[in-house]
Amino acid sequence: MILNEIAADQQIGFPILTVLTFLPLVGAAVLWLFQKDEDLIRKSAMAVAGLELFIAVLLMGNFTPNSAQVQFAERTSWIPAIGVGYHLGVDGISVLFIPLTAFLTVLIMVYSWDTERHLLKPYLMSLLGLEGTMVGVFASLDLILFFVFWELMLLPSYFLIKLWGPGAQRQYAALKYILYTLSGSVLMLVGIVLLNLNFHEAAVASRTEPLYSFDFLDLLTVPVPPAKQALIFFLMFFGFAFKAPIFPFHTWLPTALVEGPIVMSVVLGGVKLGTYGFLRFVIPLLPEASVRWLWLMAGLGLAGILYGAFIALVQSDFRRLLAYASICHLGFVMLGLFALNFQGLQGGLLQMINLGFSTTGLFFITGFLISRTGSADLSAYGGLARHLPLLATFMLFLGLAFIGLPGTNGFVGEFLILLGAFRAHWALAAVGVLGVILGAAYFLWYYERAFFGPAAPGLQKPMRDLQPREWGIAAALSVMVLWIGLYPAPFLNMINGSVQKLVERVEQGSVVQAVKRP
Repeated sequence: MILNEIAADQQIGFPILTVLTFLPLVGAAVLWLFQKDEDLIRKSAMAVAGLELFIAVLLMGNFTPNSAQVQFAERTSWIPAIGVGYHLGVDGISVLFIPLTAFLTVLIMVYSWDTERHLLKPYLMSLLGLEGTMVGVFASLDLILFFVFWELMLLPSYFLIKLWGPGAQRQYAALKYILYTLSGSVLMLVGIVLLNLNFHEAAVASRTEPLYSFDFLDLLTVPVPPAKQALIFFLMFFGFAFKAPIFPFHTWLPTALVEGPIVMSVVLGGVKLGTYGFLRFVIPLLPEASVRWLWLMAGLGLAGILYGAFIALVQSDFRRLLAYASICHLGFVMLGLFALNFQGLQGGLLQMINLGFSTTGLFFITGFLISRTGSADLSAYGGLARHLPLLATFMLFLGLAFIGLPGTNGFVGEFLILLGAFRAHWALAAVGVLGVILGAAYFLWYYERAFFGPAAPGLQKPMRDLQPREWGIAAALSVMVLWIGLYPAPFLNMINGSVQKLVERVEQGSVVQAVKRP
């Protein structure tokens, strides 16, 4: 698998990915220089986030669709003695995640605009720092550079949960999140080093330069021996599985989503960094191991689907319901990715983007509900549709996208995943369909009780429906849900070239596996 590059200066004329990565980080540093003028601090943070979104849309607008090439590439030497370089670039697998991250950051800034917060300046700095490190993760093509951003992302995440989480156990939730993620990261780093050493052995044997490389495009050109592939596969698997998280490595997620702030729930629920890692690095670099362990990975996906759906079905707290529903949806993504065919990979990738609109929409709605009732628990609700008709309408629409109603983005992603799963084996699709049915059950049952059930005693007083700032957030997400649901072609065209190239790589791994069987 050889990928060609188009340099950023040839394609757009300036290092756009460097700008996208470091603009939020520079913005966060500049905020530190401001004094106590909260209005200026808010406006400056919003200006940085808005400019980031504009440049991200410019990136997407100049991206060449239906191409497997790495585009907007930037490359320079960093630590040449051990093969570490500064290498940025995007292809169809990564290009949509950067505008998604910028879009959600703007919505988070809007959500936080009128909210009174202690330590406002550090709060906004943490949001911008988190945005910059996430963009760095999606743009990095050197595995050490990727790992640096991957680890730096933990710092603002930790402080957002610990300092601004509303839960009494927010400190425990922040520490649990960090420990789980770091545990997986250590193993992933070992796998990355082993890939570098494998490249070194091949370079020495063929007497070529460079002798060491952590560059993704270089590593693609060197086959990994089967025995070593299995070891590296599981080392990297744990790193991404803990981060995703997928079942059974998920136990930190409900705690973090319930105890942390809504803005952190939006990031953790809407930006699928762990499953992106599987698609970006694990499957292309280790295709034979991916084929060999297909059933294990698909089985974990199905287990996550059923486990998450059944646990969500009995939840009374809506944030906890969404946490387990997220585990269910990550199971669908894993099922699609490890169907290892075009439709499955295409659906898994698109569904990661889709959840960035539907899941985050429901978390924002949850924040609106908590600001009015003081709780996310069903005991505080009942008959809400009479008091909050606009909020009830948006929640129903985003919830229907969440469960995959035809005409919404969730349907397109789930349909492609199930089609890919059926092509791999009909039993995978059969169990996956059960997850779709359970998803409709847990959301609609909760919605019916919360919005049309008997009113809770505290709901006799009138409540304000969605304000302009709030319905603007809900409307923006709903527009994206409808756009992808009714006309997904522009998004599919952007990812198809890279997905097809990845399928060809996997098919080569399948041939190798078939030859090895007695």
